[in-house]
Amino acid sequence: MSEKSAKGAKELFEFLDGLGISHTTKEHEPVFTVAESVALRDEIPGGHTKNLFLKDKKDQYFLLTVEENAAVDLKTVHTLVGGASKFSFGKAEKLEEYLGVVPGAVTAFGVFNDAGNNVTIVLDADLMKNDIINCHPLSNDATTSIGRDDLIRFIEATGHTANVLKVTV
Repeated sequence: MSEKSAKGAKELFEFLDGLGISHTTKEHEPVFTVAESVALRDEIPGGHTKNLFLKDKKDQYFLLTVEENAAVDLKTVHTLVGGASKFSFGKAEKLEEYLGVVPGAVTAFGVFNDAGNNVTIVLDADLMKNDIINCHPLSNDATTSIGRDDLIRFIEATGHTANVLKVTV
C-alpha cells in the first residue's frame, strides 16, 4: 500500500456505521477476477460488481463500477462521461495511491481512501437497478453487501459525486 497507509475494512465499516448504513460482509478466499467470484453467487444475493480504474489523456482518473457481466466499450465510453478524453487503464501505482487498493481488489469503496478527490466514480445505471450492491471492502477476501441508495450516500459522504450513467453496451 502507499506510504499514506490506506484505510482498510475496519475503518470502512466504522465509517458506514457512523452514517447509519446497514451492511453485511462475507469473508471468502481471495478472488482476483469476476470468473473466480462466480462460485459465491448463491451465497451472496444482489448485484455483483466489476470495476475499471481508468485514466484519460488529460490524466483525469475514473472508476467505473458496473455489473460483473456487463460489457464496456473502452473505445467509446469516454464520450458518455462528461469532460473525459479517450480512456486507458490506470497504472497500479495510481490505483494504490488514490484508492488504497491493489489490482484484483478494485472497489467502489475505494473512494473512501481518495481524500484528494482525484478519482471520478461512475456507477452504471443498469447495476443500480439492483436493490443490493456487492463490493469488496478494500480487499478481495471478502464481499460487502450494501443497499443501492446507501452506496450513493456513502460515496457522497466521502466528498465524491455518485455519477449514475449508462456506460455499458
